[in-house]
Amino acid sequence: MRVLVADDSVLFRRLLADLLASLPGVEVAATAANGRIALQKVRELKPDLLTLDIEMPDMDGLAVLDALRQRGGPMVETIVVSAQSRRGGDLTIRALEKGAFDFIAKPDAGNPAAAREGLLRELGPRIRAARHRMEVHAILKGRSAAATQPDVPGPSPQPVRRDSGLEGIATRMQRLSHPGKPELVLIGVSTGGPVALGQLLPAIPADIGVPILIVQHMPPIFTKSLAESLALKCAVDVREAVDGEAPRPGTVYIAPGGRQMRLGGASESGPVIELTDDPPENNCRPAVDYLFRSVASRFPGRAMAVILTGMGSDGTLGLRLLKRHGCFVIAQDEESSVVYGMPKAAAEAGMADVILPLHSIAARLASVVRGGPA
Repeated sequence: MRVLVADDSVLFRRLLADLLASLPGVEVAATAANGRIALQKVRELKPDLLTLDIEMPDMDGLAVLDALRQRGGPMVETIVVSAQSRRGGDLTIRALEKGAFDFIAKPDAGNPAAAREGLLRELGPRIRAARHRMEVHAILKGRSAAATQPDVPGPSPQPVRRDSGLEGIATRMQRLSHPGKPELVLIGVSTGGPVALGQLLPAIPADIGVPILIVQHMPPIFTKSLAESLALKCAVDVREAVDGEAPRPGTVYIAPGGRQMRLGGASESGPVIELTDDPPENNCRPAVDYLFRSVASRFPGRAMAVILTGMGSDGTLGLRLLKRHGCFVIAQDEESSVVYGMPKAAAEAGMADVILPLHSIAARLASVVRGGPA
């Protein structure tokens, strides 16, 4: 994988290039000190991946993304690099909406060794995910090309069932024996999440009638920017969760970055959102498993769950607990996922009742909440 590094800081540009070069299968094709030079080198060198500082002189990262997405522009996967600030969070959300694959946050000034280790820990999985995404795109492009070739007459194709074929008899029996409609919707998402949520949540009607709790893997500050961006697009109310508040119907609560979110409170009096500083799970805080587990133990049989695009397998263990009480689970399909990690893990574990493209999830979610056919 050939990578271009664009950053206006000489020291950070060199650090990022050195770390990338240390990863197996990665070649640093060039570096650039501003957006205009970066755009020129993308056109000349055609790298596979661009790490793009958002705040640069002459031409910032957002302008570069706009230029890359113009008709005829070169296609390159982009990881944006952002400052850990409120402005950085706002710009990152905009960059993801403009097509960036993912983001990393610049480490705070401090221990250089810790900064290197943290950056390497962030870069490795994203490089692997970007490589896999490129492979999937190549396969899909091959399918599209094959579709344009003359077809040989043959039997009519059979319809493909999108429901997960991994669902067992016991799971179906549990679901059929659970007559109540879900009172909560739980959503877990990671890489590609801001864009996925930006498509899913606006399609949910204002009168959905239940609270929606979301764990999106993001650092502090960024989740507030995400919530405010989504709130402008949605009929439902979207906000960053606050400790101690009771979740209200028709409201979406996003777990704050750097905090764990769970549901507490007595079953009789209803749930209460609790934010904690408990340790990370699956290298994540907030973690999807943490939220799912709390609902399974404190409010069994009262939720449905959705697993969207993301790296890793966070959420699968929590789904095992939720499924014991008949929880209905929707997983996003591979073609519409930026990274088919979390939904794949749920599907392969037999936890997904149905696997759907992103554009179909809101309608199915609303149908299940309203007591329609699952």
